Amino acid sequence: MGGPNLEVFKFGMYILFPISIMYYFGTNLDGKFNTPDFWPKEGETHKIPFEKEEIQNELSRLKARRLAVRDQRMQAEKQMEAEAEKTESVEER
Repeated sequence: MGGPNLEVFKFGMYILFPISIMYYFGTNLDGKFNTPDFWPKEGETHKIPFEKEEIQNELSRLKARRLAVRDQRMQAEKQMEAEAEKTESVEER
């Protein structure tokens, strides 16, 4: 067993270690963990519509975009089906 000096040292470590960790991570946080331009500027964020007319415009824009993507997907599927039928007919010969 260690003597009383060891016990005092261990007690000091038990007390000072958490305090020193909290002090290190708690001071000068902006300097240590700062990420420049982390938050977007006002002009870079989404503008949420609040007026009824703005909401209707946004809904119509989203619907048009969704339909355009759907049309592209349908055309791609038709093209893939046509290619599959073409390869099947070539393989049958």
